[in-house]
Amino acid sequence: MTNTARLLASRTGVLCAVGRSAAPCSPCPVQRHSVFPSCVFSRRAGPAVYTTQALRAPSREEVITQDPANNVSDNIFKKIGVGLHQQEGHPLCIIKGAIQDFFDKKDPGLFETLDDLYPIVSAKANFDDILIPKDHVSRSPNDTYYVSSENVLRCHTSAHQAELLRAGKKAFLCTGDVYRRDSIDSTHYPVFHQTEGVKIFEEKDWKDSGMEATEFVTKELKSELEGLAKHLFGDVQCRWVDAYFPFTEPSYELEIYFKDEWLEVLGCGMMEQEILDKNYGPGHKAWAFGLGLERLAMVLFNIPDIRLFWTEDPRFKDQFKSADLTTRFKTYSKYPPCFKDIAFWISPKFSENNLCELVRDVAGDLCEEVKLIDEFTHPKTERTSHCYRITFRSMERSLTDEEINELQFQIRDRVASEFQVELR
Repeated sequence: MTNTARLLASRTGVLCAVGRSAAPCSPCPVQRHSVFPSCVFSRRAGPAVYTTQALRAPSREEVITQDPANNVSDNIFKKIGVGLHQQEGHPLCIIKGAIQDFFDKKDPGLFETLDDLYPIVSAKANFDDILIPKDHVSRSPNDTYYVSSENVLRCHTSAHQAELLRAGKKAFLCTGDVYRRDSIDSTHYPVFHQTEGVKIFEEKDWKDSGMEATEFVTKELKSELEGLAKHLFGDVQCRWVDAYFPFTEPSYELEIYFKDEWLEVLGCGMMEQEILDKNYGPGHKAWAFGLGLERLAMVLFNIPDIRLFWTEDPRFKDQFKSADLTTRFKTYSKYPPCFKDIAFWISPKFSENNLCELVRDVAGDLCEEVKLIDEFTHPKTERTSHCYRITFRSMERSLTDEEINELQFQIRDRVASEFQVELR
């Protein structure tokens, strides 16, 4: 698998499932191509519409609570409300604007756009309302940031789907920052951004077409999303792959042929009838799709490292312009890496996601990668040892031995105490 294909595979949109707010970016035509809600305006063509959007980001006390289930670090809290997808000229805002522009031109005034919904949601909204199984791995605190036993930082924008359906939204595009505990490398970051789209149909729609409901909705879905892919990437070849998601049936993944390889760009399908009947009302059908903005931006703009989206360096930011999908990122520097290894006998409290979370909490974006380089099980004691290589590299300056050694000492001390492992 090529690096580009691996990048897209690493963050499948899968319907987007399984604040200190910046000012929203202005609507931009494109070249070529809740919990604690308040009422504010959302963007759509025609008259302004009130929506359940949040006027504020949560405070630290609301995110890092005393609840025993809480596993949110300060490093994650500081990302809440930054609003990269709302910053005009930022690559993520450009992609978001291109998606909104496509649907607004195709169906003027139909799709309501929301991009500032409150990031703390109930576990029920995040999982149960969209039919995530009780035993699904995504419910684990190893994968999800729990604010309390009942509330989480949303893992996907699908966490708002049922709420928006209950509010009577017939067609909407919901964009936001989402949070998942994950590995550390150039394509994974614990905070990323998704857009989810939903469109509801009435019985008259498919009867007038002369098609059965599933056939009609599926045809509409594929036509819309192939159009979106061409709007973003040009006149690319598209193909559909059957998939499984808990919240749609049938389900599909859309792949495009881009830069001499097939790339998966989004997940989609016909919304499970149970979700629609319970939250919007019987007698309707709907499609839904989800995609990751970072994945698309990295491929389209040739951005090699996901950490770059968070940089304030003007050498990165000044390369992009609002509504312009033609930019290709030019690397401005490559500072040397520093490698540090850590080996230990693992314990029941250890997991790789927990290790990555700890390293991020200590080193932040100075850590480029955490990689397992050796695994050994003792034949007599049956104890297992892991050795991880931590790559430190700044995107803005050279790091000193002194500061890297200090970070490594902190990591070693915390790994030993928090995971109850024996360092080697």
